Amino acid sequence: MRLIKPESYTGDRAWAALDIERFDAATVRMHWTDQPYKWHVNDGPEVFVLLKGKLDMHVKNAAGEVSILPMAEGDVFHAQSGDAHVAHPHGAARVLVIETPGSV
Repeated sequence: MRLIKPESYTGDRAWAALDIERFDAATVRMHWTDQPYKWHVNDGPEVFVLLKGKLDMHVKNAAGEVSILPMAEGDVFHAQSGDAHVAHPHGAARVLVIETPGSV
């Protein structure tokens, strides 16, 4: 068993990850970042929980229009397979991501 305090984890690069658990159909990872990720579409659902920090989640609808969803600590973003999105942190952020193994 282990207790994980998000503020004690710092990666050696943007989006470095601490693997927490892997299930048959999902991975649970805590990421540290101070840089945006990249536009991507997961091949399955994704649950994204902002543990520490602030960030804006940029999302694209089917017409290609971009919206920005501001996230505060404790907020949860849920994307379905095929939803285009990218996270833009404001400074350092720690994020819990639950998704299909091998997702980008």
